[in-house]
Amino acid sequence: MFFHSTRGKDHDKSFASILMQGLAEDGGLFMPDYWPQVDLEEVKSKKSFLEVAKCVVPLFTGSSFSKQETIDILDSAWHDFEHKDLIKITDLNSVSVLELFHGPTAAFKDFGLQLAAAFFNKVLEEENKTAIVLGATSGDTGSAAIDACKNYKRITSFIMLPNGNMSAVQRRQMSTINADNVFALRINGTFDDCQDLVKLAFKTRDFLKPNQYLLAVNSINWTRIIGQICYYFYTYNQLNTKGKLSFSIPTGNFGNVFACYSAHKMGLPVNKICVAVNKNDILHRFFTENDYSKKMVHDTLSPSMDISVASNFERLVYDFFLERSGEQCADMFNHFPNSPIVLSDAVWQKKDSLFSSSKVEDLNTKQIINKIYKSYGYVLDPHTAVAADEAFKKSNTDNHFIILATAHPAKFPKVYEELQIKLSSLPKGLHDLEKKKEYLHTFNANYNDIKDFIKLNN
Repeated sequence: MFFHSTRGKDHDKSFASILMQGLAEDGGLFMPDYWPQVDLEEVKSKKSFLEVAKCVVPLFTGSSFSKQETIDILDSAWHDFEHKDLIKITDLNSVSVLELFHGPTAAFKDFGLQLAAAFFNKVLEEENKTAIVLGATSGDTGSAAIDACKNYKRITSFIMLPNGNMSAVQRRQMSTINADNVFALRINGTFDDCQDLVKLAFKTRDFLKPNQYLLAVNSINWTRIIGQICYYFYTYNQLNTKGKLSFSIPTGNFGNVFACYSAHKMGLPVNKICVAVNKNDILHRFFTENDYSKKMVHDTLSPSMDISVASNFERLVYDFFLERSGEQCADMFNHFPNSPIVLSDAVWQKKDSLFSSSKVEDLNTKQIINKIYKSYGYVLDPHTAVAADEAFKKSNTDNHFIILATAHPAKFPKVYEELQIKLSSLPKGLHDLEKKKEYLHTFNANYNDIKDFIKLNN
């Protein structure tokens, strides 16, 4: 299996090269040259998430690692999960909740980032090199990246977080790590400002030592998508008797949605993929109005979804709508966001065969949390509540919906204080966070200042 860019100029890349490169040289995102097919009968026979993952991950890694090498990496990739099989599925009548928050940082991003970190370290050891991880986070990516990489001494992590709408728990998960290879950078700006700084850093790379890698941990990195594809097939392993499945997915950067689409292309029987967003509605506007244009970011109760541009959306446009035309994709995204992306009506209408979308603002998010708690005694986090809206409206015995629960409610305590809902449990990784010292480095959104800081601590 080799990989190429959505914009056509970067191609014939091995798995290890796209793992370490992250973003394609032409500005595009890497895609597999073809969609490998998963044996569903084999998936149904497996007894654990790890066994299912061993059916999926080697399909992408063969250009760099033997199947046995990949399986050896998988055996130790995912760690410190509180649930014995990493994932728990809770049934609420006709709806299932896929609980992806049992990892060490209590969010779904532990799956993709622990997998990526294990492969990063394997390559660095083989090549006897070091690396810098540089990322931007609107909530959970940063803490998951730091946790996944902190024990690999060849990797130094610099994670930018906006000095704004993020829960104190989310911030402290990053800022209380006292390690000489971890730096939490608080930026006076929005998540998009942080993301722009990361993109500029990847273009200039002017703080790296000779032969040092700069690694991408945001969901532009294909290895993160692989980790997420695994749990869609695990859902099939657990729920295949319910027939074709529909997934309602809370999303910001579109990585989780694209992983579901990828699983579908690899043979997973999917009825509908429901794209659920908050007030930051660029994706909802696209799926309902054919309007993909950048607008101002709004702070919401679901901060991990507070983005104005969904990075992974380019992959869907390229593969699903443009049928892998790199030339057309480059023309669109090289001019975005200055020019909005608008598809021809005939091409845009293809979305009805697989996708739907919903938009849920903060007041409704609270109402959904309250309603589900009163009806089932089950607490949804604010992101999961956004996805629950459409699932509960549309799920029935003939169309079973799975809601992706992407974070533990305890990461957002103020929401439940206001709703007078008492949380019955607290993940181990969140214990005593408020008592720990913070190690934050605050900057304006100025690239040169951040570059100098990275150089000093590299």
